[in-house]
Amino acid sequence: MAYDEDLADRIRAAIQEQDGVTEMRMFGGLAFLVGGHMAVSASGQGGLLLRVDPRETDSVVRADGVTRFEMRGRAMDGWVRVDPSAIASDQELTRWVQVGVAYARSLPPK
Repeated sequence: MAYDEDLADRIRAAIQEQDGVTEMRMFGGLAFLVGGHMAVSASGQGGLLLRVDPRETDSVVRADGVTRFEMRGRAMDGWVRVDPSAIASDQELTRWVQVGVAYARSLPPK
């Protein structure tokens, strides 16, 4: 499945005020990187793939529509999926984009 172009446009609008943002196709979607680190992606499986502080993964997945990202059957700390239903409004999307950007900014630049 290709990523949702409309969602990618919404992410661009939500992240446009941030410095140092680049786009890159990865994980079957379109990722938005800050300082060389992935912050958020329009996932090829629908919704968002979001980078979060690994120590906060358990608390983040308590939100409606948020699940731990799994790669090859293994749950990954620091990576979550945000369902399209949880980002229906631009306000909800912006909130999640800000979470990913904040974590990416906390990492040393690549």
